[in-house]
Amino acid sequence: MDYKLINPDYLDSVSGGDPEIFNEILSLFKEQTTEIYNEMAAGFSKNNYALLGSLAHKAKSSAAIMGMEELALMLKTFEVQARDGKEPGLYQSYITRFKEDTDSAIAELEDLVNIRLKVK
Repeated sequence: MDYKLINPDYLDSVSGGDPEIFNEILSLFKEQTTEIYNEMAAGFSKNNYALLGSLAHKAKSSAAIMGMEELALMLKTFEVQARDGKEPGLYQSYITRFKEDTDSAIAELEDLVNIRLKVK
């Protein structure tokens, strides 16, 4: 698989190539991104921009850890705009992109975990 979102080299360095650690990273990432997305959707429906800014900050850290630099940059923009209540017309597209990119990253991580398990 061609990894477009995650950085396998970085993940190898963090995990030492241990498939069990990869699997743990995958589980945590799935859990965190699902929770963040659900909270973003709820915050957006209530126009709670301060919450959206905080969630974008939290999501940015998760994306950066996976090596998802473009998503992390977008989330930084979202964080600043939401905290200031600027450009609210863009928030839904940011939330949608977060969901799409993290879902794709999860598929990439699952592939990487399967490869590491076969190598072990």
